[in-house]
Amino acid sequence: MLAHVAQNVSLATRILLGGSSSFTTSALNYFPKLKSHSGTKKRWSSLPNGLFKRGKAGHKHLNATKAPGRINRLGATAYSHGFQSSKLRKLLPYG
Repeated sequence: MLAHVAQNVSLATRILLGGSSSFTTSALNYFPKLKSHSGTKKRWSSLPNGLFKRGKAGHKHLNATKAPGRINRLGATAYSHGFQSSKLRKLLPYG
């Protein structure tokens, strides 16, 4: 236990004094970390052009009473609009 504490102290000393360490940048530049919204992570995924995509609801079951065209439309991918994209960027800060 004492050796572990001494190792952490020496690592902190090297970081503060600017000596060589195993880190490429200081850990202080990354705080505070932003949290992604859990429900948004499960439902949306980001695209390289800045938009987001999601699946449409109502396609998984109870399809016997739905018209074939409706089932096809529900199976298509839905994309975010401009006002949604700005909100989604705040909910998913890391994409």
